[in-house]
This record gives sequence, C-alpha cells and structure tokens, in this order.
Amino acid sequence: MNAITHDLARALASAPASSLPSSLFGLPDQAPHEKVLLAADAQTGLRAILAVHSTARGPAFGGCRFWSYDNELAALNDALRLSQGMSLKNALADLPFGGGKAVIIKPQGEFDRAALFAAFGRAVQSLAGDYITAEDVGTTTADMRGMLAHTQFVSGIPRDGGAFGGDPSPKTAYGVFVSIDEGVKRVLGRSSLEGVRVAIQGLGAVGWHLAEYLHQAGAQLIVADIDAAKVERAQAQFGAQAVAIDAIIAADADVLAPCALGATLSATSVPTISAKLVAGAANNQLATAAEGDALQARGITYLPDYLVNAGGIISVAREYRGEGEEGRVMAEVGRIRERVAELLERVRSEQSTPARVADAWARSKLVKPAA
Repeated sequence: MNAITHDLARALASAPASSLPSSLFGLPDQAPHEKVLLAADAQTGLRAILAVHSTARGPAFGGCRFWSYDNELAALNDALRLSQGMSLKNALADLPFGGGKAVIIKPQGEFDRAALFAAFGRAVQSLAGDYITAEDVGTTTADMRGMLAHTQFVSGIPRDGGAFGGDPSPKTAYGVFVSIDEGVKRVLGRSSLEGVRVAIQGLGAVGWHLAEYLHQAGAQLIVADIDAAKVERAQAQFGAQAVAIDAIIAADADVLAPCALGATLSATSVPTISAKLVAGAANNQLATAAEGDALQARGITYLPDYLVNAGGIISVAREYRGEGEEGRVMAEVGRIRERVAELLERVRSEQSTPARVADAWARSKLVKPAA
C-alpha cells in the first residue's frame, strides 16, 4: 500500500488555502490527531483515510464510512472531524476506548467490493490495534465479516451460536430515542411523546429504527429521505407526513432529528428551524461551534450528537470485548438518558450552551480510565 495517494498530494499542493483543512494534524481547539494513515491499493481501487484522534482512554474505536466524496480533501476533513467526534463520544459513554474513524472513498465505475474491503482490512491490521473499526454510513455487517480474514481489529459482526453482535444501528436509534424522550420532558414540559411532532431527516438504518421507536411511543412523524420508496413506506407504516428534502429542517415540528449526513445545522439552516429541541443520529451536525450558540440564542435546545448517538459504539465495543448480552447492552444504552439529564442540569448551572458544556465535559474525560 502507498502511504499517500498521488491525487491527494497534488491536491494539497495546488488547493487554495481556504479549501484546505485548518490543519492536517487536527481540528481547531482540539488536541492534534495522534496518527493519520492514507492508504491506497491500485489493484482494488482502495483509497482510505484512517484517523486515530486519541488513544488516551484505550485503542481508537470508530466505524468506517464508505462514501462518494467531492474530492480527497473533503474525505480527509471528514475523517478528521469524525474521529475527533469519536473521542468525545467514547469518553462521554465511559468506554475504555479512544476515538478513531476511517473513510473509504467509493471508487467510480465497477469494483470488487470484497477485494476492496480485504485491502481495507489489511490497512487496519497495519495499525497493530491502535484502531478498531466497525460499520458506519455505507458499510455493512457483510463488509465487516469479510475483513475478519485480514484483521482481528473489527466489530459489528453477527456471531455464531447466539453470541452478542451484529448491526449496531438499532442500538444507535434507541439511544437517540431515549434522548428525545428525556429532552421532551425537560425542554418541552411534556409527560410523554404522545402527539409530539418529530421531523426525521433521513430514513437510513438508524433513522428507520428511530421512526419505529417514536411511532410506538405515539409521536407524529414528519419524514424526508432521498429514497422515495422509504418515504412511501414510512407513510404507510407510521402514518408519517412526507416533506421535501430541502424542507425538513424548517418543518413545523416540536423536535428535529437529523439522521442523515453532518453539517446540516449551518448559518443558513439554523434561522429556519421551528422545532424547540434538536436531537438526532447524524454525526457532526453543527457546521461550526457558532451554530450551537445560534441555536441557543433562538431558544432551541441542541443535544450534541456524540452524546445521544453513542448506542452503536456501546454495542460494538461490548461485542468486541466479549461482554455483550442483549439486555445488559440495551440497559447501558438506555443510560444515555441519564447523561442527557445531567447535561441539561450542567447547562442550567453553568449558564452556557449544550454544545460547549458537552465539549468541555467530554474533554475532561479524555484520560486513561481508572482501573
């Protein structure tokens, strides 16, 4: 494997400064990344970025995203942002792992998916346990299972004999669900989700499971997705109201649940939000820290994504350590509710914003856990 792709090297050399990541070693106001591997394999078409943000709490753990990026600089910036977010997520979830993430740039044209993920598995193995991977957007349990022949540093795999493991998306959705439920009680003053209007942006694996939980609790759903068939299914199964993709952020709702890609809460979108609570599964929902301040200024409570969407990493972490059992893992995911309550109490006492309070809280925990 090459250490760096020629295309990325040329892009870094020729790109205007305004389009570059603020630092190749990390993000503003965050500790530098410990390690970033740029791995390419000409035979399979693999172009991957494996970012290890922190191993202070243990090996870096975070999923692998498989996506079509506009360019390699965008992929690099995504990997840096996602891995830093995993450090915060794993710390707040009290997991004995640091933060890392990988992105694979989806090849154009025909490619052998199994061979590509085998090459990615070899890249993971080359980090000798500093990074452990699992599913994320665009990757599947089958991809993870295929990597087992090339690395042991992988999780999120259905296990034989009834052992705990597999797709973590239902656990992610459950964590978001209990966060919304707690937020609705504390922010909206509602005793239940019955009749609460929730706008879900994205009906992927997590968004769909979240819709199921909310529907069962009596919430009224407003949905949008690029896949029209999923929207139609949600209308039929949940009685959901469908809106256009570009209208979901501003939908007339009590709660906005971003469950697609990141940076949807931007200087452009925040002024249009009518919901009073924002809590969703998407990573890196805030385009910048300023959007967290802007939401608070508009009287909108934002529950940081890395707090509420930790159910998936809790699941794959327990699976990886051989500690998983469905009931215990679901109970652990359910305790995200308690952290949401604590966050809102901290926000009240510190007179700050949820985004800034959660960031400081998580950073304070980026240390080796007590034995």
